[in-house]
Amino acid sequence: MRLLLLSTLAVANQNLEDHSGDDGHLSAFAALVAVQIFYGTLPVAGKIVLAHIPALALVGFRVGITAAVLVIFQTIRGRVWLPNKKDYWRFAVLCVFGVLLNQYLFIGGLSLTRASNASILAVTIPIFTLIISVMFRYERLFFLKVIGVALAAAGVIFLIDPRNASFDSATTRGDIMMVLNSLAFGIYVAVSKDIISRNGPFRSMMWVFIFSSIVAVPVGAFSLSTVDLALIPASVWTLIAYIGIGATAAPYLLNAYAVTRVKPSTVAIFIYLQPIIGVILAVVFLKEQMGASFIIASLLVFAGLYLATRRNAEAHA
Repeated sequence: MRLLLLSTLAVANQNLEDHSGDDGHLSAFAALVAVQIFYGTLPVAGKIVLAHIPALALVGFRVGITAAVLVIFQTIRGRVWLPNKKDYWRFAVLCVFGVLLNQYLFIGGLSLTRASNASILAVTIPIFTLIISVMFRYERLFFLKVIGVALAAAGVIFLIDPRNASFDSATTRGDIMMVLNSLAFGIYVAVSKDIISRNGPFRSMMWVFIFSSIVAVPVGAFSLSTVDLALIPASVWTLIAYIGIGATAAPYLLNAYAVTRVKPSTVAIFIYLQPIIGVILAVVFLKEQMGASFIIASLLVFAGLYLATRRNAEAHA
């Protein structure tokens, strides 16, 4: 544990030196860490809620609550409408990749494959994001960034342990859906930088979720038709509200903020912190033990983040 703490402080210190005087990058990194913490709480909260309502209903609640919160917030700010009318259809396309395909493929894939398979396949998100960003010339490919992504991915795989996964014919459909989910979210992160920078994170996310709610809310409402809402405990409704605001609206907004200040692949690579944060939360709240594999995996992830986020990476191309 002490070794892990020292390595974390060393990475943080080096990044402070590399990014000194650049508050935009530091605030983006802080936002991305917060994103992973918010997402890290989702599995536990979601598991409790899904014992009472269907998965499609949960997606509808997540999207609908986020859209409502953002519409109210932007109406108060007086920043609802987009200056460029062509951006409306661009946000409609973004919602397909960033919300609808992302959430439906994840839920559908998770129901058809093992959780360990899903966790391992999630390491493809930053890889897809980097490839797409380079293909569409949103960023250039540098050796240190590739090594950083590879190291962080190796850390996550080592932590999860591929021996727990089973990529056989019984899980093939689910595995394919999880890969397509990663591709969809990778496309969203890679291509969203310009339009979000142009319109701002709050207004951008508002329209992404408005368009998403046109599909997700009716589908979710239909899936609730077989559920007796009176039997759902108040605590579950509280968790649903938290999932909509804390585990959906907040991370999407923070991601949108970060993508306007750093490269899309940098935004994506922070996803590798999620399993590390998940283990830490389990140790703190569930009194689970932290083994040597966690320390090794964490060192690999932090080393990968360090290399991938160095400002002077271009000098080592």
